[in-house]
Amino acid sequence: MGSPNGGKTSLFNRLTGLHAKTGNYPGVTVSRSSGLARIGDATYGIEDLPGCYSLAPISPDEQVVADYLDGSLKDVEKPDALLVVADSTALRRSLLLLAEVLHRHKPTALVLTMTDELRRRGGSLDVEALGRAAGVPVVAVVANRGIGVGELRHLIADWDAWSTPPLDPPDRAGELAGWVDSLLAAAGYEAPTPDARTERIDRVLLHPVWGTIIFFAVMFLFFQALFTWAAPLQDLLGDAFKSLAAYVDAAVPNRLLAGLLGNGIIGGVGAVLEFVPQILMMYAILALLDAVGYMSRAAFLMDRVMSSAGLEGRAFVAMLSAFACAIPGVMATRTIPSSKDRIATMLGVPLATCSARLPVYLLLIGMLVPADAMIGPLSGRGVAMFAMYLLGGASAMTASWVVKKITDRTGHLLPFYMEMPPYRIPTLRSVGIAMWEPTKAFLRKAGTIILVVTIAIWALTTIPFRSDAELAAAGVDPTDDVAVTAYTMEHSAAAGIGKAVEPVFRPLGFDWRVDVALVGSLAAREVAVSTLGQMASATDPENDVEVSAQLATWTYSDGPNAGEKVFTPDTVVALLLFFAFALQCMSTIAIMRRETGGWKWPAIAFGYMFVLAYSMAFLGHTITGLFVR
Repeated sequence: MGSPNGGKTSLFNRLTGLHAKTGNYPGVTVSRSSGLARIGDATYGIEDLPGCYSLAPISPDEQVVADYLDGSLKDVEKPDALLVVADSTALRRSLLLLAEVLHRHKPTALVLTMTDELRRRGGSLDVEALGRAAGVPVVAVVANRGIGVGELRHLIADWDAWSTPPLDPPDRAGELAGWVDSLLAAAGYEAPTPDARTERIDRVLLHPVWGTIIFFAVMFLFFQALFTWAAPLQDLLGDAFKSLAAYVDAAVPNRLLAGLLGNGIIGGVGAVLEFVPQILMMYAILALLDAVGYMSRAAFLMDRVMSSAGLEGRAFVAMLSAFACAIPGVMATRTIPSSKDRIATMLGVPLATCSARLPVYLLLIGMLVPADAMIGPLSGRGVAMFAMYLLGGASAMTASWVVKKITDRTGHLLPFYMEMPPYRIPTLRSVGIAMWEPTKAFLRKAGTIILVVTIAIWALTTIPFRSDAELAAAGVDPTDDVAVTAYTMEHSAAAGIGKAVEPVFRPLGFDWRVDVALVGSLAAREVAVSTLGQMASATDPENDVEVSAQLATWTYSDGPNAGEKVFTPDTVVALLLFFAFALQCMSTIAIMRRETGGWKWPAIAFGYMFVLAYSMAFLGHTITGLFVR
């Protein structure tokens, strides 16, 4: 346990390696990281508690720490021993937390991190003397480089023999400050000088004008990179899945099984997995920005913007988390002390552009903007992607502002505090973990939710099966696979579902096939891409061009627009805007229900976002249709 940004999680990763797992504490949506450390012949369970400054909780996050130490969390055992992780460059604050922990009378050890940073900035500390003064074992580590971790592992193996102080630290403020002073004096602690390099950089990056300009420039280049650097790998993956589908189609004699494997699974799931390079690239860049210490600066800059919406900088942290996934964004609101601010932020964060929207945006922007379109030296597609992310961020803030105005008219803001770590050179290990863990979760989703829904949609687009006689009676040549597939899909159970809701979405330019993709995307937004890719490959199996090119050939089969193209610019714009605003994620709704304790706020979120999505899509469809057709 320890304060945020003190090196706690880096140490946890060093101790547990690949034996760590994440989840939630029973009954609460505070994230939980636990793992195993094998030391000698024994295995130890390690728990990484949420960061906290004190055991007097002011947020759900800090409440979990207190409850964990008290043993009041259901189905979670009390710890045998505690490792208090302290940033040696800000030791006084961590010793205040240590004093509170020692009152719990658990075997406790103090782990000093960032001692290399302390020495580099002219500070000093006698580790053994600090241990004697505090009455507990003390070990110094540099977690990201593994220095001192071996000594800590030996200490853990001997946890039941740790020394304990003969007296509890004082609990009165003045006496406690004297206790901390005595420990620092006994250890010969010399505080480090301010980091000159960090101060020079911050004079630019935290400037209210230049810092904001640099922030938007960094984000702009970020989205340019998604289309340029990852494109070759995406093309290779796309070609590999098309070749695999063609091989399966030729090798499997049973047409039904070949359709399931080739068009259903490979065509559907493969259409989503093509975007793994972009997702890896996105998390790699975010991990680098976080590891060097830039993300906390971004939160500081955005605190001014958030305060104009009646929110604080912690709300920006939640929204920043939502750009990876709305679920951790909703969970991150637990760090906000005010319940009204939590609700306001929670109802806004699903509008931030999460990674689940990324495959949808990449597909639709690829259809809307030509590959060679340039805006000066910049890729037109990259500019469009940046615009969609900017729209998501602005919408999330606006929605939170509206909710805050409705639910809290006092306008009172609590103080915002956040660590400003010095700029550091990230390690490949830390960046690798940060980019692989969320990508692994995406792949797991592709192997479970998306796979199951894709198979279900394949079945719905294939059922009911037609005999050769029925096909011939309908004027379809049974030997023409393309004609058979098109007829079967047009008269399938999925078509029945899509056509049932088609009148609702017809003003937006969507036909029944797009409606099927929308219904499927309620399970996960990426399912829309797999559904469209699956239906495109099924109706045109010989075409080896990318999915977007196949979709561009679709035409309306009936109605007033029969024979016209489905994916015209106005329809693509409408679909982009619908996905930008709609809450198409049942997992997010479930987390909101757990976080708020009922269905009221999730129902409000789903309802207002659907109305907003439909309205904006209709507006976009209408305006685009006036200029482009």
